[in-house]
Amino acid sequence: MDQIRKRDRSVVAFEPSKIANAIRRAMEAVGEGSQESADNLTREVVTRLSERFDNRIPNVEDVQDQVEEVLIERGLPQTAKAYILYRARRAEIRHTKDFIGVRDELKLTVNAVNVLKRRYLLKNKDGQGVETPDQMFRRVARAAASAESLYDPEADISGLEEEYYNMMVSLEFLPNSPTLMNAGTGVGQLSACFVLPIPDCIPGIFDAVKDMALVHKSGGGTGFSFSRLRPKGDIVQSTMGIASGPISFMRILDVTTEIIRQGGRRRGANMGILKCDHPDILEFITCKGNEGFLTNFNLSVGITDEFMQALEGDGVYSLRNPRDGEVVGSLHARDVFNLIVTQAWRTGDPGLVFIDTINRYNPTPRLGEIESTNPCGEQPLLPWESCNLGSVNLKAMVEDGKFNREKFTATIHKSIHFLDNIIDINRWPLEESEAITKGNRKIGLGVMGLADALIMMGLAYDSEEGLEAAEGIAALLEEEAHKASMALADRRGNFPNYEGSIWDDRGIPMRNATCTTIAPTGTISIIAGCSSGIEPLFAVCFVRNVIEGTQLMEINPVFEQMARAGGFFSNQLLMDIARSGTLSPLGIVPEDVSRLFATAFDIKPEWHVRMQAVFQKHCDNAVSKTINFPSDASIEDIEESYRLAYRLGCKGITVYRYGSRREQVLYLGSNSLMRLLEKPEYTMADSEYAGGCPTPLCFF
Repeated sequence: MDQIRKRDRSVVAFEPSKIANAIRRAMEAVGEGSQESADNLTREVVTRLSERFDNRIPNVEDVQDQVEEVLIERGLPQTAKAYILYRARRAEIRHTKDFIGVRDELKLTVNAVNVLKRRYLLKNKDGQGVETPDQMFRRVARAAASAESLYDPEADISGLEEEYYNMMVSLEFLPNSPTLMNAGTGVGQLSACFVLPIPDCIPGIFDAVKDMALVHKSGGGTGFSFSRLRPKGDIVQSTMGIASGPISFMRILDVTTEIIRQGGRRRGANMGILKCDHPDILEFITCKGNEGFLTNFNLSVGITDEFMQALEGDGVYSLRNPRDGEVVGSLHARDVFNLIVTQAWRTGDPGLVFIDTINRYNPTPRLGEIESTNPCGEQPLLPWESCNLGSVNLKAMVEDGKFNREKFTATIHKSIHFLDNIIDINRWPLEESEAITKGNRKIGLGVMGLADALIMMGLAYDSEEGLEAAEGIAALLEEEAHKASMALADRRGNFPNYEGSIWDDRGIPMRNATCTTIAPTGTISIIAGCSSGIEPLFAVCFVRNVIEGTQLMEINPVFEQMARAGGFFSNQLLMDIARSGTLSPLGIVPEDVSRLFATAFDIKPEWHVRMQAVFQKHCDNAVSKTINFPSDASIEDIEESYRLAYRLGCKGITVYRYGSRREQVLYLGSNSLMRLLEKPEYTMADSEYAGGCPTPLCFF
């Protein structure tokens, strides 16, 4: 027997290995059998199917019925029960997907399918879906592979397409959202990150508003430095008027963002940065004190080494008018720092961007200084520059409790090739962005699923062993990404702005000015079914708002597997966990298991910062990581994390104290503050929340 009929009536090759895997998973769930016994049972199932369907093609249900029969006859009732329950759950999931209206051949989660339908899958002019998840990956793979013909007219385009397709459909690697949305379409804008300049003149400022709207419409996010703008009250020589200052122009950009929804599929997002020596810095620090102001901006203060030295020495630092560089005053660094941490404690903004640290690692210093980052802070860029990102799923790199270095290495090399190809097929919304992006060819390969991978390896996120394993992963990512870019340089040439770059100074050929970035991942980690970026789990079990009026209980699949194998799984346990999202207050789960599944608010901030620093040490660009604090954290706790991030060499830091904003996309059911705000009893998450900062803007 060599064929099987799927539920959609299509006929495909029969793969006995899938039966063996299903039997093995059922055995592991109840602690029965072994891989050898799973293989033996599979052979018996195949033999019976061959006898009963000699001249006919069985369907999926026929095969599954036969598996149940063999398990029961061979005295494995518990395994049979686990297999039957698995079938029932899968049937329920299929019915839910039918309700949502998406045909899914890949066995993605219900929420993944829902997110794909709303944001990624192609629609016709009537707004009806015309694409499946499998077809989306095929579309993206075909588009990425097509770039190969620019370098080799004889290239095996179809073979490369298959390689890219398999890498994505197996969820081992996914590119950033604009690539999934737009590759192979008429839009064709594939980059997530842009930085646009804000010059100190009215025509230039409003050109930036227009340019931002074009970027947002195409699916990208934008970062701005407002440090060039003259301060409020400064004289405008051309009109003898009075300047209104950076904050007033940020409001214009914010309102425009609210109007221009990104390609109609996701909200616009911006980063706003002001250097600490700007005369309006105090107004900038406090401007989001009233909730609802600048809601489409993340804010960060550009912190200089001069400021940090003044802070350490309990001294003052100078304020300079950007119009002419003249010193116009000074502030006590300690007072400014106290204001920053107090506002961050109150609202989550501003974060810090260590701008001098960033520029020390600027790969193309002769082109000028880096002024800003993308909306989530992980991608420092020159004015006009853009970058496309992608992430390797670390959860898919762990097999039988061991990290597969060879698989990870192979995936890195394929992913770097993919991302470099994306530059050549991209359609930029702005000519200036195209010119500098093609000149530097920056890409940012990162990871997602770190928390899952550590758990699968038996390592606690907040442990020295966890940090050591994470650093090994980060170092390997950096090393192999650079090797892959060097190999591309040998075939395709260095990036055009190579001369005078740090790579030129080192005598190292390089196709891409930067290769690695640790992004927050967000919705692509939902698609991949893994934890977000390098964040810890945000909950073990919770209620997901899938679509309006529909809520589903989600449980971390690794925990469910451990709980079933350990004999302590129950529906009541899930309900108890979902009340807080965490295992820590229950006392039911064995301590060694509970230790592995510490959530973001269980983990002390120091471990969050140290994990960020581990990845920053081995990253060309920067790291997006939210340092989560419980609602009762003190201002001093925030201060210590900011100081630690600078000491450990991070390029920036973002913090969030739970409950510091009324509008969140994660609510912990047991939290007393949330109960006062009349939030639900169970831990609840928005459909697009995967971890990190639990506010709508942060999971851009």
